[in-house]
Amino acid sequence: MMVYVTRKEHFNAAHRLHNPNWSDEKNREVFGPCANLNFHGHNFELIVTVKGTPAPDTGFVIDLKVLGDLIKQRIIDKVDHKNLNIDVDFMAGKMASCEIFVMEIWKLLAPAIAEKAPNAQLHYIKLVETPKNFVEYYGE
Repeated sequence: MMVYVTRKEHFNAAHRLHNPNWSDEKNREVFGPCANLNFHGHNFELIVTVKGTPAPDTGFVIDLKVLGDLIKQRIIDKVDHKNLNIDVDFMAGKMASCEIFVMEIWKLLAPAIAEKAPNAQLHYIKLVETPKNFVEYYGE
């Protein structure tokens, strides 16, 4: 019996979409205002879904307090009110697109969840950048 448990967190962060191998003109052409030299910011939502079999002694797939603490310690504390291009160690040298960002978040959360909840595994992450734009990742 597979059960899916979800936790939502919020954070604020800035980033710039910029390919250093391209001219400023090409960056503006491809990324538009997201290539702004002085960065731009978002109020992000991070939605994390874990799947597993409820433990017989607690009835939990994962304790939601534990999941919240993991997300806060491994991700939110590192990215909230930060510049993804400059301040965030796990994004160093990477394109700060939401697609790359969500994949890097997965790399940090998946092993931490497996360690804390042996009956559970990370199933899905949704990263909401704006009310109109979001990315979803299943670790594939």
